[in-house]
Amino acid sequence: MPKLKTKSGAKKRFKITGSGKIKCGQTGKRHGMIKRTPKQIRQKRGTTVMAEADQAIVKKYMPYAR
Repeated sequence: MPKLKTKSGAKKRFKITGSGKIKCGQTGKRHGMIKRTPKQIRQKRGTTVMAEADQAIVKKYMPYAR
């Protein structure tokens, strides 16, 4: 069985936690911030844990992540 390649975009964007969940940046922060409320801007700081359905997809992109 040959080695599997990791998707370069995925390794730059996602981190795996100790329990196996995937951390990612918050969405909705690139542009159009003038229409967001201050509460939305505050709550979108930092990172978040990805939804279960999306985690399965990203884990396929990173076969050797722990």
